[in-house]
Amino acid sequence: MAVQSWLERLRAASKTALVQDGKRKIHYQFEDGKEMAEEYDVKTGQLVSRRWREKNTLGGSGKWQVEVGDPSLPLPGPLESELIKESSSNPVFMRKDTLTSFQWRIRNLPYPKDVYSVTVEKEQRCCVIRTTNKKYYKKFPIPDLDRYQLPLDAAALSFTHTNNTLIITYQKPKEILAAEEELQKELKKIKAANNGDGDCKIQ
Repeated sequence: MAVQSWLERLRAASKTALVQDGKRKIHYQFEDGKEMAEEYDVKTGQLVSRRWREKNTLGGSGKWQVEVGDPSLPLPGPLESELIKESSSNPVFMRKDTLTSFQWRIRNLPYPKDVYSVTVEKEQRCCVIRTTNKKYYKKFPIPDLDRYQLPLDAAALSFTHTNNTLIITYQKPKEILAAEEELQKELKKIKAANNGDGDCKIQ
């Protein structure tokens, strides 16, 4: 079963844990060289951010790619001079999950709610945002469903609009909720280093 195969892959990965600033940070190193870094709120257990990195063509570490969390926050790694920055009035697309749903927020979208439509494209395995005024269009996948090889369900999708922000919610399927609960039990077994303890503990 695909749910189990992804869980097994997470279990097999080399993991380090660190507790810092009220967050539990888990770093995964997979056999294929890919790395995943996750941060959970210590009190609620909620996922705050998830980033991925893989080797570049020369075998060095590539740049971190944000999957969950604020893409405008600085990522770990060498500082890079940002000569070209996007306008602060451009729409900003980001994912912020809750314990029971995947959630995306697109800031700087001032149009009323009835302008938007959000649909599931099952064949393309993605969601699509359209506006009747043709001012905004975006396709985005749900990587978690791909990893667990679960179908997209239009009934799980809803959206609202408030304070110039479009908020799209996709209820997590029961298979993912169960897998995440199982994973949390595993992660709690990892001995975490506290901030200032030096190196992270490795499982």
